[in-house]
Amino acid sequence: MSELLRNQEAMKEAQAEVRRVYGSKGYVDESKLHELKYLGAVIKETLRLHPPVPLLVPRENSENCVINGYQIPSKTKIMINAWAIGRDPKNWNEPERFEPKRFLSTSADYSFKGLNFNYIPFGAGRRMCPGITFATPVLELLLSNLLYHFDWKLSEGMKLENLDMNESFGAVVKRKTDLNVVPFCYSPYY
Repeated sequence: MSELLRNQEAMKEAQAEVRRVYGSKGYVDESKLHELKYLGAVIKETLRLHPPVPLLVPRENSENCVINGYQIPSKTKIMINAWAIGRDPKNWNEPERFEPKRFLSTSADYSFKGLNFNYIPFGAGRRMCPGITFATPVLELLLSNLLYHFDWKLSEGMKLENLDMNESFGAVVKRKTDLNVVPFCYSPYY
């Protein structure tokens, strides 16, 4: 929601998509989540910029290997920085910019399966987050409902340029300050 509020064009596009897909139905449910391509791109872009766990669970390599000319002995503990990977200018054009369309205009596999090592907000390989299959549809359903039923504005006196995007680090990353927004009920009939 923070990124969508900061990027009003992305907010309008995501709301328009959700309202177009569910407009005739009048409410959001699981039946058409697969049609929300732009919303999926918004979620992927948000997770690229703000991975829930910036340093993935430590790994240990099973055999000797060489990475970028460095000898890595077997049994070495490895920490993977998903936050840095998601902001690497070698992999992402304008990496600090929130641009959901980057996930729509590519044939690369940016699913949460951990197959593309430029995008691993939930890990990769055999040790991926086991809760991803549950979390993804819940997140899509929650965000779709918020975008379908409400228009959103910042609290009185708050300006977009003053929106604090700092994060506090712990076991998971979260906003340092709470996001205070005002919902306005949306009705397609007026």
